Amino acid sequence: MAHTRADRSGRGNRSGQGDGSLLLVLLLLTGVGLAALFSSSYFWAEQLYGDAFRLIRRQAVYVVLGVTLAFVASRVSLDRLRGTVLLLLLGGLLSMILTFVPGLGEEYLGARRWILLFGYSFQPSEFIKVIVIFYLAHILSKKEDRLNDALNNIVPPMIVVGLFAAIIYLQNDFSTAAFVIGLALLMLFAARVRFRFFIGLAIVILPLTIILLLTREHRVLRILAFIDPELDRFGAGYQVLAARIALENGGAWGAGIGQSLQKFGSLPEPHSDFVFAIIGEEFGFVGILSVVALFAAFAVKGYQIALRATDTFRSLIAFGVTSSIFLQALLNMAVVCGLVPATGIPLPFFSAGGSSVLMSFLMCGLLVNVARTTDGPMASVSGDADHG
Repeated sequence: MAHTRADRSGRGNRSGQGDGSLLLVLLLLTGVGLAALFSSSYFWAEQLYGDAFRLIRRQAVYVVLGVTLAFVASRVSLDRLRGTVLLLLLGGLLSMILTFVPGLGEEYLGARRWILLFGYSFQPSEFIKVIVIFYLAHILSKKEDRLNDALNNIVPPMIVVGLFAAIIYLQNDFSTAAFVIGLALLMLFAARVRFRFFIGLAIVILPLTIILLLTREHRVLRILAFIDPELDRFGAGYQVLAARIALENGGAWGAGIGQSLQKFGSLPEPHSDFVFAIIGEEFGFVGILSVVALFAAFAVKGYQIALRATDTFRSLIAFGVTSSIFLQALLNMAVVCGLVPATGIPLPFFSAGGSSVLMSFLMCGLLVNVARTTDGPMASVSGDADHG
């Protein structure tokens, strides 16, 4: 994403108005997400905590904190923040290491992905997504005229990204590690890195990915459950089948708000990774299409902002945060619909979880920040570093 006219225009329009349609989409995603979460969570909250409102109340607190974080991110100087990129990398690395420290790191279902402080848990890998986006936007824009020299200008930052992904993998979180690598590759593509670099990278990454997938039994079981859930209908295939039943129950128009049956114990943790299944059961195919449309509208606005950004640095930030949220949504919805194996990736703005909520709003704040300084008309994208 190399800009011509946009770069020459300085910092563009600083009216501070941002993008009203983007804010409307975010408001709808947040409101619908909270409503869907409450409908899917109150039974489990009552069973686990004796308080039907506990999960939605906590989520609402995270939303308020997230909105505050987004406001700050929308107003901060990205150029000044750019000067702290090394500190961000070190802070991210430290937070990842702390998950392995006894007394600080929290283990759940065999994974050590959380830091526990004062009764609240935080998942550093969510923050790493933001750091990777910001770091690559900084490096790729700084070296955009030298990206043809992959060995000196692309391989080193990818080693840094690979280090973060390796630590996430050691936390027993293969899906997030793979997502971080995929996000980095998308940003390289947006920066117009030569296509032959991706071919070379694929020769290394694909065999390694297959090996890592096949060396853990639970990952193999997930793949087999995706191919045929009936092979292990009470184990790895159980959630897949329960989600399928929920979607079938919903039909075209849904059973009605609050009328889901699968959330009453049949679908494990319906308020988390499979909240989309409850939306499908209660609001049917129409509800599913509506949620997909909201995320698609977010993606369209986000990529428009990326194309109109005043410089490559801001363009890559907008592209990265838009891609991160949109692709997480697509992956989560694809899992629920049985199109890909289970990943454990949450649905942004819908799934319960403070770390995901906070980082989603932080990303949106950065996107609004870029939108506030756009030129208005769509900037042209040159081919200074082509894909040849």
